[in-house]
Parts: sequence; C-alpha cells; structure tokens
Amino acid sequence: MEMNTRDTIVKKLLDAQENVRDYEMFSKQVDDDEVADLFKRFAEECGMQARELQAMIDKYEKH
Repeated sequence: MEMNTRDTIVKKLLDAQENVRDYEMFSKQVDDDEVADLFKRFAEECGMQARELQAMIDKYEKH
C-alpha cells in the first residue's frame, strides 16, 4: 500500500505519541534515577515531535 504525505505524517504522529506513552511509563518503572531521567527527557522530545507533526496535519487539512 502506497501512502501519501498526509498518511505518512499521521503514521509518524501515532508512533511519536506511542513513544511518549512508553517512555513515560518506563521512567516510572525503572529503579535507576539516571535512566528514569533519560526516559523522561526522551518523552519530552517525542512530545515535541508529536506537536510538530500535528501542526503539519492541521496545515494539510486546511488546504
């Protein structure tokens, strides 16, 4: 199945959102504070990606 640009953005948005959830969950489960902090930072970075991808989807839907 060939995906257009919007479909690709939606797929990566869903991936980023899932990564946010995973990293947040893992940050609460690990015993090592350094690893927990790393996972929290990764969750924030993925959240930023998700926000930017959502903005691109919004832009595509306006046109």
